Amino acid sequence: MPAIGVLTLEIHLNESRSLKDKRHWVRGLKDRLRASHNVAVSEIEDQDMLNHAVVSAVTVSPSRESAAKTLESAERLAASFLGPNLVSAEIDWVE
Repeated sequence: MPAIGVLTLEIHLNESRSLKDKRHWVRGLKDRLRASHNVAVSEIEDQDMLNHAVVSAVTVSPSRESAAKTLESAERLAASFLGPNLVSAEIDWVE
């Protein structure tokens, strides 16, 4: 049975002084995740806040194990790109 996994990333951008600064980080993350992991990515909360963002990546895979590997790898990439700006990461499953 196919598995649908959702990786939710909470980001805090201390140095962001404008929505343009924030967009730079969010767009960079989204582009990297899409290109390297073939996931659907969207900013899902706090679009109007300068220093905070919540981004989700979604994958559909033939198995839960395969989806978990993809999302765990995406989380590592996000942590590498964002560094201390990544506040939390959580993987959930759509049943």
